[in-house]
This record gives sequence, C-alpha cells and structure tokens, in this order.
Amino acid sequence: MVFIKRIYRSPIGELSLVADETGLIGAWFLGQAHFERGIKEPVEMGDSVILQQAVEWLESYFAGEVLEVAVPLSPQGTAFQQRVWSELATIPYGQTCTYKDLADRMQCRSSQAIGGAVGKNPLSIFIPCHRVLGSDGSLTGYAGGLDKKIWLLNHENEHRAD
Repeated sequence: MVFIKRIYRSPIGELSLVADETGLIGAWFLGQAHFERGIKEPVEMGDSVILQQAVEWLESYFAGEVLEVAVPLSPQGTAFQQRVWSELATIPYGQTCTYKDLADRMQCRSSQAIGGAVGKNPLSIFIPCHRVLGSDGSLTGYAGGLDKKIWLLNHENEHRAD
C-alpha cells in the first residue's frame, strides 16, 4: 500500500494530508503531537481524487461554509479510538461538549480514556476534536495547539447558522 501526501496551507498553519486508495488517513498540523502517527508505508508526495476532495472541503470550511464532510475518511486506530472518533463526528458545527459528556454518551467510566483517544485523532478538523472542552468548560488540550483550537471555535461561532 502506498500513501499519497499533500501539504495544505490553511489560515492557521500547514496541514499534512495523507490518503490511500480508500480514504483520507490523516490531516495533521505540521509539528503537532502524534504527527503522522501510524504511517509506516512508503509515502509519496502527490495528489489524488481523495486529496482533492479534502482540499475542496477545507477551502469551503475556511470560507465559513457549514458542510457535512463529503470526503471518505479512513482513520487508523484501535476499536475504542474508532468509537470515540465516530462520536466526535456527531458534534454539530459551532457547538461543543466536554470529555465527560462523551464518556457518558459512550457509557465509558473514564474521561481520561476518552481524552487519550481524542488526542490521537488523526483527522484534525474533519473529525472535530477541537469541539471538546474540559469538564468545567475550559479549553484543554489540542494536539495542534490551543491557539488553533481557539481559532477554529471562534471561526465556527462566527459562521454557524442559529
């Protein structure tokens, strides 16, 4: 299996977009925690239909358009991580929840376990882990950096239709 990689220049920093033939495997801010985690196969710089779809979706997102993710996503992780990431994908644009909310919804006793899986989300923005807050509503942890989390939340609040 070969992975295709493209760098996308967003308003808040460069993202490494990596795809295989089935979907987008990752979207990481350059230098973030867990950068390109799990990518062991050869990676070629280039383009593909999936990467084009990812770029088009990001362009729309950063332009303030509220769109469902129409890119095939193929994040690599454990079964538990996959469950957490699926739950993250249900958090509506411009809204937030807490790690405890996620733990309660998933009937998981450990908010820390949820936080660990959220922190390893390989698809920044596409799977909206930036919408998760600490139990007291504080802006805690974001692999890409709290400055990016704040920017994304403000961006969504400016463009959401109430």
